[in-house]
Amino acid sequence: MVGAGAAVWSQVQQRQQQRPVRNQGDGPVPVIAAMTRRADVPVYLDGVGTTRALNTVTVRPQVEGKLISVDYKEGQDVKRGTVLARIDPTTYQAQLDQVVAKKAQDEAQLANARIDLERYTRLVETNSVARQQLDTQKATVAQLEAQVKLDQANIDNARAILAYTTITSPLAGRTGIRLVDEGNVVRNLDTVGIVVITQLQPISILFTLPQQHIGDVNRAAAKGTLAVEAFGADNKTVIDRGTLQVVDNQVDQTTGTIRLKAEFPNAQFQLWPGQFVNVRMLVDTLSQVVVAPTAAVQRGPNGTFVFLVQPDDDTVAVRPVTVAQQDETQAVIASGLDVPARVVTTGFARLTAGAKVAVTNAEEVPPPSGLPVAQPRRPQRPEGGRRRPDATSGAPR
Repeated sequence: MVGAGAAVWSQVQQRQQQRPVRNQGDGPVPVIAAMTRRADVPVYLDGVGTTRALNTVTVRPQVEGKLISVDYKEGQDVKRGTVLARIDPTTYQAQLDQVVAKKAQDEAQLANARIDLERYTRLVETNSVARQQLDTQKATVAQLEAQVKLDQANIDNARAILAYTTITSPLAGRTGIRLVDEGNVVRNLDTVGIVVITQLQPISILFTLPQQHIGDVNRAAAKGTLAVEAFGADNKTVIDRGTLQVVDNQVDQTTGTIRLKAEFPNAQFQLWPGQFVNVRMLVDTLSQVVVAPTAAVQRGPNGTFVFLVQPDDDTVAVRPVTVAQQDETQAVIASGLDVPARVVTTGFARLTAGAKVAVTNAEEVPPPSGLPVAQPRRPQRPEGGRRRPDATSGAPR
């Protein structure tokens, strides 16, 4: 038994000796590096907003009466002046007819009074009638002229009330769900209304930004119209592009934010009133600045730095840098780097200043399926590396 155990132990030692030994620092450290470059970098401000219809109208009746027809379909796109519903006009037509008849009666009296006035004027010249009678007739004519004008005003009022029995759309938009059915008696004091119409093209988005960006927004707005993009649920797909319309005139003291309003054409009805969306507004473009991958920027006790690959001996140096701005893919380096320079983006675990490295360029690494080139796949370990022992290895249990 002792001999058999010794033989097994000897085989285990041989297997361990045959497996590659992990690089303990005497060999180059495998890393992925990328080159810095100069580029025009847009400066965006991100916010969260709520979509609102550019105009919303609750259509209410202006006169009382029975609703004899509803002439729209729910969800229908209507133009300004489209007939939406009709109220029974019988009583209002009768009122119009009355005032029209009253005007005709007064006009007849006025015509007769004017004839008498002309007659009295000739008689006064021959002293056939007293001048007082002529003055009285002039007053009668003036009174009847005023009465005719009053009758015309009553006609205009009655005609306007009659027109209110035909309810039309005050704007171009889309109708909502019907709020009242045909046959009901409606009144001008009803708060519910007949239908709500919203203008969807164009449409607006109200969004907020932190108050510290007010200066940036105002400076950019003074140079011209600011472009705003609205994103879909994945926060990547741009569903519409619009322009900034209004910056609110005061800061919300409870949240420390400023409200802004942008307008979008909404040609494909991608935006809907009440919808929450993420927006991005372009406020500036940094011209020909030094750009490095965001993955290359590291942070330590003394601030941000990068591992710079030395071109002569493939070693790395720690280079402090100042980052002006960065996003998920790239960082703008304000100072500390120039172009061209090669910086490490992957493989920092064993890196120290002066360490020897085996560099693979980021563009040489094929990206995994479904990811952009800017997110490289980690390289395979070199032949001299050693994998972590697993349950199937020859190590003793």
